[in-house]
Amino acid sequence: MRYVDVTLEPSPGSLPEASLSARAAFVRAHTALTAVPLVPEIRLYMATELTPLWRATQAWLGTCGLEVPFWCVPWAGGQALARWVLDRPETVRGLRVVDFGAGSGLVAIACARAGAASVRAIDVDPLAEAACLLNAEANDVTIAVTCADVVDEIIDAHVLLAGDVWYERAAAARFGPWLAKVARSGVRVVTGDPCRAYVPADLVELARHEVPTCADLESTTVRTTRILEIVAPQS
Repeated sequence: MRYVDVTLEPSPGSLPEASLSARAAFVRAHTALTAVPLVPEIRLYMATELTPLWRATQAWLGTCGLEVPFWCVPWAGGQALARWVLDRPETVRGLRVVDFGAGSGLVAIACARAGAASVRAIDVDPLAEAACLLNAEANDVTIAVTCADVVDEIIDAHVLLAGDVWYERAAAARFGPWLAKVARSGVRVVTGDPCRAYVPADLVELARHEVPTCADLESTTVRTTRILEIVAPQS
């Protein structure tokens, strides 16, 4: 799936009902195309300041108390996972890959660059869908993007990658059992995690990276981030 550039301005209204072109225009209007710190060969549409984008998103939706727009920054787990893929392209080369909780699409883009046969980025945020497509276009790769909650669904892929999904108790409680089930089905499941509070304890560490981070979000400029694999128990 490729994204065709548009110049339409976003209009007020319900975000899920806004057209893809309006969502893409909103992303471009509030971000700048910038190299990712740990993965400088990839550029993303990123917020130069979080608070103005956050407020703009809330104003567009007419809603207060929204979570951080996860698609607008390269989170530590995603940066580490993208770096791991690019440094070890054989992990995805020629395979069908899913980037779960894709956000900006950073990991999906890294997989496409590493030679994956197909890449599907999945996120529940309609703005993330637009950001993934814009970022793929900016990096001259082709990915498919799905805006949906796929937890508990069967995953048709060889590899599932999940960057930085363990930051919230309720979400982790849903993701953990499902990802373990996906691993048992024969899909390789690998996650990037900067030691979030709710990451499962029984994962296998494959690598670690020191990742530059946004101090506004992480209260630090560097986070040690592990690449972890969910390994299905031997029967």
